[in-house]
Amino acid sequence: MNMQTPTVSAPPSPTTLSEMQLPFVMMRDILLKTIFRKNTNMVSEISQAISLPLTVTQELVDMARDQKLLEATGTLNANSGNEMGYQLTDTGKARALDALAQSEYFGAMPVPLDLYREQVKRQSIRNIQVSRHQLLNAMGHLVLPDSLLDHLGPAVSAGRSILMYGPPGNGKSSISNGIRDALGDKVYVPRAIEYSGQVITVYDPIVHTAIEQEPDDPTQLRRRKRFDARYVCCERPTVVTGGELSLSMLDLVYNPTARTYQAPLQLKATGGIFIVDDLGRQAESPQALINRWIVPLEESKDILGLQSGEKFEVPFDTLVIFSTNFHPNEIFDQAALRRIFFKIKIDGPNQENFLKIFALVARKKGMPLDEPSLIHLLKKKYPTIDNIYANYQPVFLIDQMIAICEFEGIPYQMTPDLIDRAWANMFVKDETIVK
Repeated sequence: MNMQTPTVSAPPSPTTLSEMQLPFVMMRDILLKTIFRKNTNMVSEISQAISLPLTVTQELVDMARDQKLLEATGTLNANSGNEMGYQLTDTGKARALDALAQSEYFGAMPVPLDLYREQVKRQSIRNIQVSRHQLLNAMGHLVLPDSLLDHLGPAVSAGRSILMYGPPGNGKSSISNGIRDALGDKVYVPRAIEYSGQVITVYDPIVHTAIEQEPDDPTQLRRRKRFDARYVCCERPTVVTGGELSLSMLDLVYNPTARTYQAPLQLKATGGIFIVDDLGRQAESPQALINRWIVPLEESKDILGLQSGEKFEVPFDTLVIFSTNFHPNEIFDQAALRRIFFKIKIDGPNQENFLKIFALVARKKGMPLDEPSLIHLLKKKYPTIDNIYANYQPVFLIDQMIAICEFEGIPYQMTPDLIDRAWANMFVKDETIVK
């Protein structure tokens, strides 16, 4: 049975200020800071700047006018549909400067953490059902044993943690990227969220790939239903970290100058994939790293801390993929291994699959195959390393031969001699270096 992934429900736009579930003072101050910083004076411009519908923006503007913080300019702008212009009063400017001294954040209104939790449930990665066909399509460029997909499929569909382990150079990173490509749908990422009066920016153009939205056609009788503009419609995010990952990167990032927070990597990856590549190469031990993930992996929530020391919970809805060249028993205790739901060994190819990969790479790079050279490689070279094949080796050997041919000024070709020269660069001979 081919199960379909449910369509993600978009976050509905707020229709009144009270629906926002944010402190009125915070909304008013963000409005004033945005007008001050962006020098906007039309409600339509302000609406776009703070990512709220016109009606809600007008309600906020009227509230600021009642408090003598904004005033109408008394002129209609013909270029903006005869809109009335507004400007900050002297009191409004003073309040904007005071608010900026407390927090430099302005622009899109944040989404309250409780409302964001509801959206996370609507677009949970655990709602996804990935079929064998989707995985094959996403990994069609890889030569993989059928048994590997038997293990990967249930792991991805469960949306639980995965540990991939095995010798280096066999495509663990490529498989992780293939899993990401197989997901293929969208999520809504908040530009910022609010907790306890603090703003935490989440949307990050480096991590998130926005999906371009078609503009409304004014000639259509029925307009498309718009989603809450405080969110950005994105592809499911993928965060990839390697040896540089440290425990501090999993904490809220506080900017003391702007007095704002930035979401940590795992929060930015919500609804998507967090890949910890090369586990065991980080400064912190793998055991310390996995201990940090115990609560998130078991309870689908993470605990973050503000500068004040206050702790709070955020949703943890992320497919975590750990990838390592070490055997799991070398780097984890049994309690830690129990918390990782799927353990999948990624072995090197057998000889048949190695030759398939070799032929595919050669065709792609324009290198003609030569049977005597291949026999030389299989019969003379591989026995010296106990016939242990790895997925990276065909690319390495063919690139080496291409480099030699280009240097010698000869057409691309494969010979036993060129195989020997390429092989010599693939391994470093054990020897003592006299210093």
